[in-house]
Amino acid sequence: MFDIAVIGGGVNGCGIARDAAGRGYSVLLAEKGDLASGTSSASTKLVHGGLRYLEHYEFRLVREALSERELLLQAAPHIIWPLRFVLPHHRGLRPAVLIRLGLWLYDHLGGRKILPGSRGLDLTRDEAGEPLKAEFTRGFEYSDCWVDDARLVVLNARDAADRGAEIRVGTELVAAVRHADHWELTLEDKTTGERKSATAKVLVNATGPWVSDVLQRVKRTNSGSSVRLVKGSHIVVPKLFAHDRAYIFQNADRRIIFAIPYEQDFTLIGTTDIDYEGDPANVTIDAEETAYLCEAASTYFKAPVRPSDVVWTYSGVRPLYNEGGVSAQEVTRDYVLELDGSPSEAKLLNIFGGKITTYRHLAEDAMKRLAPYLPPKGRPWTAGATLPGGDFPVDGFEALVSELRGQLPALPERHLQRLVRAYGTRSRKLLDGIRRVEDLGVSFGGGLYEHEVRYLISEEWARTADDILWRRSKLGLRLNAEERRRLAEWLVNHGRKQASTAA
Repeated sequence: MFDIAVIGGGVNGCGIARDAAGRGYSVLLAEKGDLASGTSSASTKLVHGGLRYLEHYEFRLVREALSERELLLQAAPHIIWPLRFVLPHHRGLRPAVLIRLGLWLYDHLGGRKILPGSRGLDLTRDEAGEPLKAEFTRGFEYSDCWVDDARLVVLNARDAADRGAEIRVGTELVAAVRHADHWELTLEDKTTGERKSATAKVLVNATGPWVSDVLQRVKRTNSGSSVRLVKGSHIVVPKLFAHDRAYIFQNADRRIIFAIPYEQDFTLIGTTDIDYEGDPANVTIDAEETAYLCEAASTYFKAPVRPSDVVWTYSGVRPLYNEGGVSAQEVTRDYVLELDGSPSEAKLLNIFGGKITTYRHLAEDAMKRLAPYLPPKGRPWTAGATLPGGDFPVDGFEALVSELRGQLPALPERHLQRLVRAYGTRSRKLLDGIRRVEDLGVSFGGGLYEHEVRYLISEEWARTADDILWRRSKLGLRLNAEERRRLAEWLVNHGRKQASTAA
């Protein structure tokens, strides 16, 4: 009998599992695919307040997100770091005075302490103006943070497991039968087809776009709520500018897009907002979205961005609470927690919507809603607690790289930087006993070695090449087709036995 069963291994599910396990509850988390294999790995990779939400008067959401921004930065400075955003002023769109007012609010709503505030820019003199068209002479600059979204999910799962949670990937909820004081669950291993049962006092449905699908498998549920599925797509192109700041561009349709430095050699451009129907597992970018993003970026950059420049794309489905009657871009990004069950029934908590930035707060809120139906345990604890590998100062990245350089001087600097960005202080565990490059084992290309692959299998639930190349890392941008094939083949021949006893 678990105290809590969480269905869904995205950022909300893993965040709730971590919070609950840290309070002393017994926790089961089941994810039918890989951790972060849905919406949580398809974001714009930002920890931010959401500047554009001010126009929709969502001041509470922006304030909450801004207050979370620096908490998360301090919790995981290896996968989250400060990023300055340049907003060129477009004379035909929002007036400069409105932008200044919005940035002033953005600076002051969330209790900012670490990140620098906003300022005006002369784009004829600042290097940020160099890649832009000559007509953009004035701009503004403000702070938010970058995040490796998929790694954020995995690190929450890792912390949950370290605190006693049972994490089962490749495990689908087939059925959930409600009783007076517990749930009886049937779970299926998607690899073997084997079915197992489990019981839990409360059930959490954190399946994102699949929240309504899961409700159909729950016996005796009273939920009438639904999600509105909104597709967001991104494109990645070769590096468009040399500096390390990002751009936020206003469009004539009153939407905005970002152009963000990505994986050192690329630029990430996104996102779109389109209502979506169909299986969220099959979501992909379409030609119209690619053209939209290229055209929007080309409005600002001197060098046009063409569909032929695109080296990679990804799409995700945002599971927003269905308010009805508004456009996709106006639907709230706030979360809704729905507690289902009569006084004589075991409780089901359904999670609708939410943002990466507010996942920790959502988890606290979820535990508050569930507390009356669980035995008394620990108090809220995640504010101020670091995630695995994040126990170093916000400005301590270079010191960690230097430490690893002393241990493995033969490894390229970029490789060492990637390891610290991915694993933080856990790079020490990853490289424990490694003294020569040869100790790292088989090289798969792109700086990926057998030793790291084995670590990802044993510590981070990786099972497939996609798990490793696109979620635990973005090395899929570096490996060619033959190298990816070799990795997949190695995993079949060597990784399966290790995965059966991993994590």
